[in-house]
Parts: sequence; C-alpha cells; structure tokens
Amino acid sequence: MARGDGIDLANSPRLDVLLRNESDMAYRRRVRRMVAYLELAPGLTLLDCGTGMGFYLKVVTDLCPGCRLYGIDMDDKVLAYAWGHLRERGTVLARGDIHHLPFGDASMDRVLMSEVLEHLEDDAAALQEVYRVLKPGGILAVTVPHARYSAWYDPISRIHEALVGRPIRTGPFAGIWANHRRLYDAPQLEAVVSRAGFAIERVEELTHYCFPGTQTIVYTVGKGLIEHGLLPGFVARSTHRFHGEENTSSRLNPFNWVLALFDRIDRLNEDEERMARVNTYANVALKARKPE
Repeated sequence: MARGDGIDLANSPRLDVLLRNESDMAYRRRVRRMVAYLELAPGLTLLDCGTGMGFYLKVVTDLCPGCRLYGIDMDDKVLAYAWGHLRERGTVLARGDIHHLPFGDASMDRVLMSEVLEHLEDDAAALQEVYRVLKPGGILAVTVPHARYSAWYDPISRIHEALVGRPIRTGPFAGIWANHRRLYDAPQLEAVVSRAGFAIERVEELTHYCFPGTQTIVYTVGKGLIEHGLLPGFVARSTHRFHGEENTSSRLNPFNWVLALFDRIDRLNEDEERMARVNTYANVALKARKPE
C-alpha cells in the first residue's frame, strides 16, 4: 500500500476530500489505485506522462508535498490549465512527446500513465522510453480502458458496437473509445508492459457497477454544462473535479444527492461475491517495477 508518515494515503481522509466532487466513480477508483501503487514518500521524483489538466499531480502534491513532480503532455490547452493549478507548487510541466521523453536515463523514481497508452501510436516504444527514464527499482503505475468494458459504464458504445460492428471514436457520443487507438484487456496490458522489460507486480480489473450511462452523463452532459456556464455557481463549484475542498456536502445542493446515489451503486464493486460473477469492467490497472 502507499504510505507516507505511516498514513495509508490511498484511503486517507485528505484524499476523500480531494475526490469529493468526483462523479465518475471509475475515475475515483483509478486515482485510489494509482496512489496505492506509487508508494509515495517525500523526496521521490515522479513523472506524470500524459498529465492532462494535472489532477493526479494536484493529488500527489497535496498528499506527499515532499515529492519532486514533473508532467508532460502534447496539448498546450490542458497544460495551461494544469499550470494554473500547479505553478505555486513547484511542479515542472513541459510540452513533449512520450515517445521521446526530455529526461535523462534513470532520472525518475516513479512514472504514472493513467488513461494514456490507448491514445499512443506506438505504445511499446513509449513504454521503452519510460523504462529508460525510470531508476532501477522504480515503479510504473498504469491504467487503461478495458476492452471488455461494462455496459453499465457506456451503454451507447456497447449497443453501437453490437449493431454496427465498430466503435464511435469521435464526437459527443464516442464514450470510452473517444480518440483511442485501442482498448486493452488485462493479458494484453500485461504483455506489452512486460515486453518493455518491466517486472509485473499487480494487475487488477476495476469497476463493473456504476450508474448506467456514467460515461455520457459525466463527460458529455455534465462537462458541457460546466464548460458553457449553464449551472448555478454553487452547483458548478461542487461539480468541478479540482474543487472538492469547496464542497461542504450540503444536503441543499442537488449535486450531492446525485453523488450519494452514484456512490451507493459503486459500493457494489466491493462485493467480492458479486464481482466474481462478472467479466466486464471500466478499466485495467497495473503496477510494474524496473528490475534492480
């Protein structure tokens, strides 16, 4: 488990606060797994490959402020957003290609790649670059969308693939396939990471149960409402992933009723007997280490 000063960071009250606004329960589970896999401790150097808007880096700076953090992404727009949240925290952000990382050999203690490999033209080459920059004994933490994705999570994509035989890759209803070159099952992810030279320590399949249509509700409807300023201010603040601290959990806020419902359904994923009977999931998570 991830520990900092004797505290289990993946299940810490502080992380509960940071995730308080998260309506995608699959994302919430990914964050907790990544924090656990990374074994955070002060003084470590961590690279977030495909950092996006920087939420993972925000989480790490909050939970383990003694870490030295780097983020890389190809998208100037999301990097600018990330910089707005992270510039006062000593985080270094750079525009760059994961296939050609601008870091020296064996320069990183930890590398995070959450929902990144599926976007890349050459996932194997990217993993070889990550292997190069990791120190011996360093940890790689990965999540990807699951090839056998749950119809609970994205029923539109599941129905479309069944009827048409191909996924929706672009547009508002692209869902789990949005701008992705591939999805992975657990053996496929394990194989490509192993071929890069890593020793696999853990592979998990995450999130079967969720509120039906979560992918569309959160990323098509909810994100659109927020970006176009169509929600009342107090509701908008409590729906924003980056502002969990501002949500007081008031029962007067209707968004908190929605979160409570989503959370109640998500708890079914903790039922081992139920989960033993399912074979579709939202994500695959993997922890690997560069041999000493």
